[in-house]
Amino acid sequence: MKKTLTLTTALALMAGSAWAAKTDVTIGVQLEPPHLDPTSAAAGAIDSVVYSNVFEGLTRFGPDGSVGPGLAESWEISEDGLTYTFKLRAGVKFHDGTDFEASDVVFSLDRARADDSTNAQKALFDGIDMVEAVDATTVKVTLKNRQGNFLFNMAWGDAVIVAPESIEDIKTNPVGTGAFTFTDWKQGDSITISRNPEYWGTPASLEKATFKFISEPTAAFGAMMAGDVDAFYSYPAPENLVQFEADPRFKVLSGNTEGETILAINNKMEPFNDVRVRKAVSMAIDRQAIIDGAMFGYGTPIGTHFAPHNPDYVDLTDLSPYDPAAAKALLAEAGYPDGFETTLKLPPPSYARRGGEIIAAQLREIGIKTEISNLEWAQWLEQAFRGYDYGLTIVSHTEPMDIGIYARPEYYFQYDNADFQALIDKLSVENDPAMRSDILKEAQNVIANDYVNGYLFQLALTSVVDAKLNGIWENAPTQAIDLTGVSWSE
Repeated sequence: MKKTLTLTTALALMAGSAWAAKTDVTIGVQLEPPHLDPTSAAAGAIDSVVYSNVFEGLTRFGPDGSVGPGLAESWEISEDGLTYTFKLRAGVKFHDGTDFEASDVVFSLDRARADDSTNAQKALFDGIDMVEAVDATTVKVTLKNRQGNFLFNMAWGDAVIVAPESIEDIKTNPVGTGAFTFTDWKQGDSITISRNPEYWGTPASLEKATFKFISEPTAAFGAMMAGDVDAFYSYPAPENLVQFEADPRFKVLSGNTEGETILAINNKMEPFNDVRVRKAVSMAIDRQAIIDGAMFGYGTPIGTHFAPHNPDYVDLTDLSPYDPAAAKALLAEAGYPDGFETTLKLPPPSYARRGGEIIAAQLREIGIKTEISNLEWAQWLEQAFRGYDYGLTIVSHTEPMDIGIYARPEYYFQYDNADFQALIDKLSVENDPAMRSDILKEAQNVIANDYVNGYLFQLALTSVVDAKLNGIWENAPTQAIDLTGVSWSE
């Protein structure tokens, strides 16, 4: 008996020791990034993997959406608001062993704002007049005009700091300064990152993390139940959440995102260049039916391109109530009494594919027939985002505070309103909080009254996580799966 007890105790201790030693994690994600350079593509799936984990910027977003120090440990702003002097952290190295210095910041910001820049958010950098390296750990950025959101802009994934030596291979072998180094990419399957032993800050608890690509909702459910993944970030099958909530092996995180989910409209394509047609489309949409049918009740209706949890949000849903009869009348007034045909191009996420079927049926009720195309992200970026080859599409804009995209006529929905552009120009140089609030509210009203897009709902973030895994962000102030603070409980 004594030997049996001793053996049992030993096995228990071994099991406990093995559990305590667990330092790897597998995260399920629905989308595979097209490549791994966040400074040259609009795909949020890139930031999901590399933001904060591999790449860092001068500033960074925290889990509550606040902006804090990143590679810049502090900064000073001149009295006229035009000059930002950043004090960089000393002793920081890139993953290839080279030193991080002020010259890398100059290179990164100049590359982002260059004439030939492919940065998806190049407009963030248009206000920069000059970037200078004062010394190895000091950078001075001079702006053309005051920018009340400059530090906020520098926290975007599009503004991370990259090394000149790494640019040639950055899309397949990203080299940053973050707490994890890129290890491996099995195309179509997974990406693995490993703890950076030379990290300048608090080292990651995890030794290794794998992002597993699982596009099908049914496969996501099976992977979680089988323990093939330890967490599924932005779980794609909300109908399963009740089951996970009842299972003590898991916890369900339900938070907010910056994701304005919209039925995007090609404003330069006939007949969508007529505001009456765009308004008809908006009034043909039953938002709650989409939230219930595609998202199983998770999501907040919106009437403009702004996050409802933001204190400056204006509820403008009443401007486009669900009213098929009024929508038909508008189409007739615009010269389309029998409706028309158009394309509806859908990227992979569940909200788009499921929501697209519901919206197609709703539009059919007012005579608009849609030809649905299910596209992979690379196809969607090529056809819709860059090629303007679409009538309608559905996408969730997860970039924080991104109403400024409506001031860019070349943006994929091609909205060109000089008054709105002037409004955003005014916002960009305004520092007074009350004035900024007024401008933001006016901006929301302008695009809502122009019916630029069909505004659907704010995407909820629902993630399923192993009950013993801690530190996964509940909210998503930016599209990132930041693993720098993730750890296992014993």
